[in-house]
Amino acid sequence: MTPPDLNDAAQRAAYARELRYVARPLRLAGLAFAVLGVLLVVARLVWWPVMPVAIPAAALALGAFNMIAGMAIRTLYHARRMRGD
Repeated sequence: MTPPDLNDAAQRAAYARELRYVARPLRLAGLAFAVLGVLLVVARLVWWPVMPVAIPAAALALGAFNMIAGMAIRTLYHARRMRGD
């Protein structure tokens, strides 16, 4: 792959669109787990107080892990693309 010319507005816009889709399913899964974790926290507080704290905490942790992994993969892709690998 050749690195994009970021001085050209069209190539910069195309590269921004390209980066937007790198590891997107992983980042969206992280967002889904985070929303699920928040919903589980609310459910525990309002409707189901006997739910173990570990369940919503695990969902939030999975969400954070997926988001961080997705961002790391996108950052590595960007570095590799700028090097021209």
